[in-house]
Amino acid sequence: MKLAEALALRGEAQKRLEQLRARIVSSARFQEGEEPAEDASALLSEAQEVLDELVALIAQINVTNSSNSLPDGTTLTAALAKRDVLRLQHGLLSEVADAASGQGRRAPRQMRSELRQIAALDVPELRGAADDVARELRELDSRIQQRNWEIDLIE
Repeated sequence: MKLAEALALRGEAQKRLEQLRARIVSSARFQEGEEPAEDASALLSEAQEVLDELVALIAQINVTNSSNSLPDGTTLTAALAKRDVLRLQHGLLSEVADAASGQGRRAPRQMRSELRQIAALDVPELRGAADDVARELRELDSRIQQRNWEIDLIE
């Protein structure tokens, strides 16, 4: 099995677990004299089986990631860490640029009689930096995805 296939299976298992969680929560209590929509105990057992599958699958994925590299020699684990940080950096730069330009979630409403707000940061520079990080993120993600289809999962 290729690493990419294992990652897809992990995603499916996580979705299945979330669906089971929702069903268990909705069936955990019921009115006296009524029957629950589903057997919460059976669903909980099924959820535990999915969790057990996830433990094994995630361990295999982690061993595979730490044992393989991108063509430039960077381990997949290090590349994934870099990708996560690039996502955080892009989000930070974008949110700061929005705030400095008066857009976004925290943009205050301003009346004509109020003092004018001035950006403390260079918005075009921030947007350019965010674009550069987004490009780097896309390129790295592309290399990771390509490698995921080339590597066999270590079992």
